[in-house]
Amino acid sequence: MRKLLLLFFAAISVVAFGQNQINVQSGNFDFLKDQSEVNVQLIFDNAVYQEKNLTEAQYLENRKADITSKKSEAVWENWMSQWEKFKASEYLDYFLKGINGKSKKVIFKGDAKTKYTLIIDAKWIYAGWYGGMIGSQEAKLTADMKFVETDNPSNVVMKLQADKIGGKQMNKEFAWEYGRIAAAYEVTGKKLGKEIKEVIK
Repeated sequence: MRKLLLLFFAAISVVAFGQNQINVQSGNFDFLKDQSEVNVQLIFDNAVYQEKNLTEAQYLENRKADITSKKSEAVWENWMSQWEKFKASEYLDYFLKGINGKSKKVIFKGDAKTKYTLIIDAKWIYAGWYGGMIGSQEAKLTADMKFVETDNPSNVVMKLQADKIGGKQMNKEFAWEYGRIAAAYEVTGKKLGKEIKEVIK
């Protein structure tokens, strides 16, 4: 029985260790050593949400029902416009803020003409919750990340995975889902930037 318990806790430790970090799946950062800028592209087409792995449409349907019943249609319309705005630009801006704060040798940008592009393909997003004085649950992001040649995207030079990266409370929109998710993108950027900084000196 004791051996079984030890094995159980060891297994839990291994699982926990793999989460909330960037895991390299193939390649290395050597290709960045002669680069000064990298383009970044975010993809949401393959993302599922929450513990139940809802599609975005299902998630939004649930949120609409919740917000309109507790607040109003006007609040929902504002929420939805913010949701689209964050997907279109804010998540990228937060990621860039995070990575460029760590990676000083290589600057990451959106819509840049560069040799390499970093594609961040969101796979699972947990929106967390906000309870004011009671406390909050941070958002989490799992995403496949790959560096490709911009002019030949089929040529993948490096693959990584962001595994359940938690977003700390660090922006004024944290009370809403999109603010918490933005924080997860910022922390993902910080973690990746730190990895790059250790190699590109």
